[in-house]
Amino acid sequence: MTDFRQQALDYHAFPTPGKISVALTTAAETSKDLSLAYSPGVAEPVREIAANPDDVYKYTAKGNTVAVITNGTAILGLGNLGPLASKPVMEGKSLLFKRFANIDSFDIEVKHKTIEEFVNTVANIADSFGGINLEDIKAPECFAIEKALIERCKIPVFHDDQHGTAIVTAAGMMNALDIQGKDIKQANIVCLGAGAAAIACMELLIKCGAQREKIYMLDTKGIVHTRRSDLNEYKKLFANNTDKRTLEDAIDGADVFVGVSGPNLLTAEHVKMMAERPIIFACSNPDPEIKPELAQAARDDVIIATGRSDYPNQVNNVLCFPFIFRGALDVRARTINDEMKIAAVHAIRELAKEEVPEEVLIASGEKSLTFGKDYIIPKPMDSRLCAKVAIAVAQAAIDSGVAALPMPDNYMQ
Repeated sequence: MTDFRQQALDYHAFPTPGKISVALTTAAETSKDLSLAYSPGVAEPVREIAANPDDVYKYTAKGNTVAVITNGTAILGLGNLGPLASKPVMEGKSLLFKRFANIDSFDIEVKHKTIEEFVNTVANIADSFGGINLEDIKAPECFAIEKALIERCKIPVFHDDQHGTAIVTAAGMMNALDIQGKDIKQANIVCLGAGAAAIACMELLIKCGAQREKIYMLDTKGIVHTRRSDLNEYKKLFANNTDKRTLEDAIDGADVFVGVSGPNLLTAEHVKMMAERPIIFACSNPDPEIKPELAQAARDDVIIATGRSDYPNQVNNVLCFPFIFRGALDVRARTINDEMKIAAVHAIRELAKEEVPEEVLIASGEKSLTFGKDYIIPKPMDSRLCAKVAIAVAQAAIDSGVAALPMPDNYMQ
């Protein structure tokens, strides 16, 4: 672990500090080049954009840029460490945007005293970018922040901790349910955790067919139920009219467990209490709610997914967020709506059922991958994801009426 810590520090420090930089995309070698890039030549696109604001997409990089914005109040699993400490994570997100979807991304860390101040700051700079990815903002403030920015901004705003997690979870979950021979409409679901990711995951599963009354959500005080008087407006949506109060009560006979909470909170005894052919998504990082080997030792009929790359079935947001923005930007969608999210779910889940090319096996370090209990979701290094998800999202944006452009000719070919 000490060696890995030093490797991580060295990775971020060398060969130059940080992980991203700005590159030139046009000639800047001669005096003529500079006269075109800046004064006096730059005045011409300025006049065009002033006359027709949409020309900003023609003459600037706006249409291929995403701002990754945070206040540092929920950094990974480390908590509220402030905006400056969040910068390595935001740079990492920008790296992923460029690596997987060739989107130019800028990290922005905001200091503020109130939610309104944060929203105003972001809204006032939003027109500089093609989209905004909110990141590492704690609940429940993140819900109000995203809602306000969606209302005020003319570009897509997407809180990845909520929706990216939910999309990948839903894709893997629906495949796992198929393999286990279970109907999502009949599944009893236990969700350990009641923060942004948990609430978004459950809401999207409901849009995919899960029944709200069959979901048992737990926070640090136990089951979220209708007799509690300490629930915020978001938890109230999952207040179940039940006499169950503890994880033990909820897990008894459950078909599905989704953990977005903390390490080692689900035991082998809990797993044994679940229904036949159970599904466990233990997504706490870096240490899951239960280690796969413990769950599999307790039950040989279990499907388990985690957030870790060293186990099968990794639930990783990089499976969706770069490609959702790719599709949204390419048809100039003004928002990322439920139709686009659900399209991404189905694109991701269907890709896992296709034959895996040799190049994906090599990139993922696998000898073989076949749809089944140990392969319910594509690998992050699967280069087919960009086209599959971006096309589905772009088409959903067009079909739902939020796109300003038609599908580009020969898109993603």
